Amino acid sequence: MKSQKLNNETRGIQSVERALKIIEVLSKGNGSSAFEGISLGSIAKDTKLNISTCHHIIRTLLEKGYVSQNSPGGAYFLGGKVQELSSSRAIQFSLAETSMPELRKLNSLTGENVHLAVMQGNELSILTNLRSLHIIQVDLGSVNFSNSAHATAIGKSILAWLPDNEVKKIIKEKGLTKFTKKTITDFGSLTQHLRLVRRFGYSVDHGEFLEGVTSIGTVLRDQSGKVLGSVTCTLPISRATKKTTEFISNSLIKCALELSTRISGVYNR
Repeated sequence: MKSQKLNNETRGIQSVERALKIIEVLSKGNGSSAFEGISLGSIAKDTKLNISTCHHIIRTLLEKGYVSQNSPGGAYFLGGKVQELSSSRAIQFSLAETSMPELRKLNSLTGENVHLAVMQGNELSILTNLRSLHIIQVDLGSVNFSNSAHATAIGKSILAWLPDNEVKKIIKEKGLTKFTKKTITDFGSLTQHLRLVRRFGYSVDHGEFLEGVTSIGTVLRDQSGKVLGSVTCTLPISRATKKTTEFISNSLIKCALELSTRISGVYNR
């Protein structure tokens, strides 16, 4: 059984490698124009795969949108999904680069960890992480946030401003994992909490994701109101007094407003 499992895993990895080879060949264009595409035979030759295997993988890539075909039996070229991913990643790099001056100011002002986060599909992703200036600080370098949107100020700041159907879709796929005894694991309770986030303009989690850690966050939107991500400060719960929490939340809101103006100015040039 163990040997069979390893063989299945090996075949799975081999299929991924072959699919990536095909995408790489299509991206180079094989000397033909982007509009002409590349024939199945040329792809098989360049990837050193037999025609049958190559065709089987391309069919899957076609179904998923990573490869397109100009007509049945015609040549192949990169699909819209690849372009979509490339565009999305470029926007994220631009967002992080454009935001950095204001994030550094916030880091200097509060002295705490500062994060810029976005939703990548249904997963929470941290784009930037500026470390705290205090000796005692929270180390988040190896923490995986992908399934924690419901349990962190980082994620709830985003969820609060998304359409209800998007929030339901995210929770349906990722679930409501219980990270600590304080984690919200009921969708109704989460919905009520998100209403409060919208009302006050910021989110706080005291040990909902990590024991002994407080995060305070606010949404980042462009001037049209589109949700771009969130800006958050993370600190040991021992430093999260009422006065400190109020100071940080006000600083975050001000930072997000400044970023909204800066980002909209860059994207509208």
